[in-house]
Amino acid sequence: MAELESLETAAEHERILREIESTDTACIGPTLRSVYDGEEHGRFMEKLEARIRNHDREIEKMCNFHYQGFVDSITELLKVRGEAQKLKNQVTDTNRKLQNEGKELIIAMEELKQCRLQQRNISATVDKLTLCLPVLEMYSKLREQMKSKRHYPALKTLEHLEHTYLPQVSHYRFCKIMVDNIPKLREEIKEVSMSDLKDFLESIRKHSDKIGETAMKQAQQQRNLDNIVSQHPRISGGKKSKKEVCASSDLEVKNTSPMSEQDSGILDVEDEDEDEEVPGAQDLVDFSPVYRCLHIYSVLGARETFENYYRKQRRKQARLVLQPPSNMHETLDGYRKYFNQIVGFFVVEDHILHTTQGLVNRAYIDELWEMALSKTIAALRTHSSYCSDPSLVLDLKNLIVLFADTLQVYGFPVNQLFDMLLEIQDQYSETLLKKWSGVFRNILDSDNYSPIPVTNEDVYKKIVGQFPFQDAELEKQPFPKKFPFSEFVPKVYNQIKEFIYACLKFSEDLHLSSTEVDDMIRKSTNLLLTRTLSNCLQNVIKRKNVGLTELVQIIINTTHLEKSCKFLEEFITNITNVLPETVHTTKLYGTTTFKDARHAAEEEIYTNLNQKIDQFLQLADYDWMAMEPGSKASDYLVDLIGFLRSTFAVFTHLPVSHLYQIASFSGKVAQTACMSACKHLSTSLMQLLLEAEVRQLTLGALQQFNLDVEECER
Repeated sequence: MAELESLETAAEHERILREIESTDTACIGPTLRSVYDGEEHGRFMEKLEARIRNHDREIEKMCNFHYQGFVDSITELLKVRGEAQKLKNQVTDTNRKLQNEGKELIIAMEELKQCRLQQRNISATVDKLTLCLPVLEMYSKLREQMKSKRHYPALKTLEHLEHTYLPQVSHYRFCKIMVDNIPKLREEIKEVSMSDLKDFLESIRKHSDKIGETAMKQAQQQRNLDNIVSQHPRISGGKKSKKEVCASSDLEVKNTSPMSEQDSGILDVEDEDEDEEVPGAQDLVDFSPVYRCLHIYSVLGARETFENYYRKQRRKQARLVLQPPSNMHETLDGYRKYFNQIVGFFVVEDHILHTTQGLVNRAYIDELWEMALSKTIAALRTHSSYCSDPSLVLDLKNLIVLFADTLQVYGFPVNQLFDMLLEIQDQYSETLLKKWSGVFRNILDSDNYSPIPVTNEDVYKKIVGQFPFQDAELEKQPFPKKFPFSEFVPKVYNQIKEFIYACLKFSEDLHLSSTEVDDMIRKSTNLLLTRTLSNCLQNVIKRKNVGLTELVQIIINTTHLEKSCKFLEEFITNITNVLPETVHTTKLYGTTTFKDARHAAEEEIYTNLNQKIDQFLQLADYDWMAMEPGSKASDYLVDLIGFLRSTFAVFTHLPVSHLYQIASFSGKVAQTACMSACKHLSTSLMQLLLEAEVRQLTLGALQQFNLDVEECER
């Protein structure tokens, strides 16, 4: 049994030794563990040492077998070492020679290497500069444009630089600086362009009156041209409308392109003589600052901001322009400057409307015009009410018409202005009436109330030419002779015609129909006759120092003026071409005026006579207790009858050639005056008898009173 186990152990140890010999050292651990796990590791160690000795013997045998070859090999190696030494020496010598010979080549190669490096660097630099130079050139161009105030081109250059050139060289530091500067440059361009716009707006505000003056001169020239063409119909084929003429003269504004680089403001223009051609109103203005600023803000995406700013500033300027000076009513130049500024403002806005897209629109213009129209009309109503000179009112009307015509050319509605002129026409009529009131007073005050003496044919024709008077009997009489009326008749008649002419002047260019003009003239003339002239005549008649002769002459004068009313009707018809038979034609009330004046003069005659009778009666001194009557009538009564006789003699000493007037006058006025005087005298005498103070009467006193009454009867 022990032998069997010994054999198995020996076999196991053999197997382990084979594994150790054939197994990689990295995997020997498990094998050795199996040895130590058993109890026969001592015997295994013996077995292992026996195996080692066995291998040592095999190695020794093998070495002994190959030793001669090893010696031969060593001998060969020693020989090779000598040859190798020789070869080394040769190689060292060759290397030394090569080194000595290649030093220049190495230097040249180093130089070539350096040159190649420099060439490569230069090439790279050129390539980079090729990319950078356009950027720098564009930036330099940008700064130059900014310096020369070419802001719109500068903005275009900036856009090109930012989107085209800088992205190609964005990794360079100077490009980053440029990129950081771009927003600042944009803001600078905005600020500078806005500054130019502010200068432009300020300049426009200061020179609006010059622009408006030029536009109104154009309108005046066109009106004159229209008048010339209307007077010469043969050349009407070449006539242009106002709109066409203004359009042809409308400005091709210089440098309106956004690329224009001119400064803002008003171009200098010398004052034009009236005979020379007036330049277009907008030719005076350089609008390039507006266009540049508009384009710049549009490119920068801030167009709405620009539009709001422009409109806000122009609204402020409109309010300033529409504020009239406090002394505007004193002179026509005050009104003219006011109108010039308004026209200048709207000429500029109209041009902006038609040369920009959306900077201003029609609604904005209409809003401004409505405000301007209301403020202008209110100012004119206020200031024109202060005018007392009809010449100034007429000049103002002509100026308003020119103002309206000028703005109408540019498409602004002006009907309200013409409606307001009709209001001013009423005021004009009032100023005319005040003026003619003074004229009539001067004529009536300076008149001698005597028939006009005529010494020769020329004087006679002159007076007949001034006043429509025909009398065959007077024409047959030899010189010298007299007209029945005094000088105030032709003077008043001519002044009435002058008044009609003055009314007609106001109606010109108001776009009124002939019927409207005729109606306006007739109404004003009626006011002149029924109010102004009538009051003047009444004042003359009621004067304290007016005599009976003057009153008689006034009656004769008013009779002739009454007859001349039909000639005034014909005069108005001739200048208005409206027949008096027209349904709506107003009739002249001159006949009534002169009849009223004549009746007032007659009443004044009656009153004066009665007052004179009363004055004489105050001299009556009856002795109611007298026992005997006197031998003749009382002295006061004799004087009274003498006064009445001389008074009525005035009626019979008028020019003989006008007996028809005397007869008419004697049959009416003189007869009535005589009856009135007699009635008043008889009533006054009766009052003397019936006075409360007369308590007793004697027969002698009654007989004396009877003598006086009989004297009156004779």
